[in-house]
Amino acid sequence: MSTTQSDRLRGLLEPLVAAKGLDLEEIEMSRAGKRRMLRIIVDSDEGVELDACAELSREVSDKLDETDVMGEDEYVLEVSSPGADRPLTEHRHYVRAIGRLVKFQLAEGGELIARILDIDDEGLDLEVPGVKGRKATARRIAFTDIAKARVEIEFNRKDKKEEEA
Repeated sequence: MSTTQSDRLRGLLEPLVAAKGLDLEEIEMSRAGKRRMLRIIVDSDEGVELDACAELSREVSDKLDETDVMGEDEYVLEVSSPGADRPLTEHRHYVRAIGRLVKFQLAEGGELIARILDIDDEGLDLEVPGVKGRKATARRIAFTDIAKARVEIEFNRKDKKEEEA
């Protein structure tokens, strides 16, 4: 997708997405044979429900039909939330991951798996799980020390709501 088309799409769609209280995370255009796929990824601090994606999809489709930004060729529109394994790249992504276990690729090399406890403008307060029965330890990491970060999927962790009940 050309930068111009991407910019035009972002300018057209961002107000629609923002009106729903969502963040426009990504716009992807791909080709499958003769068809094109336009994928719009949205998120919010509370997550995104399926009904919100469906409603936004209808509004985006109507808006795209009113303009020539997609040209004359057919395309498939998909509006969804980011996958659980989406990389953490923005400050808001880290805020949304508070309480979650994250795998960090460190800028100086190596990796760290830790739970995000708190966040500020400079970095993160983490809890590094103990190994072989040892207690967890606290660690501070600056954003500048992070090369990549991704939430680790936990199948056996209780939800905060379950813990409070």
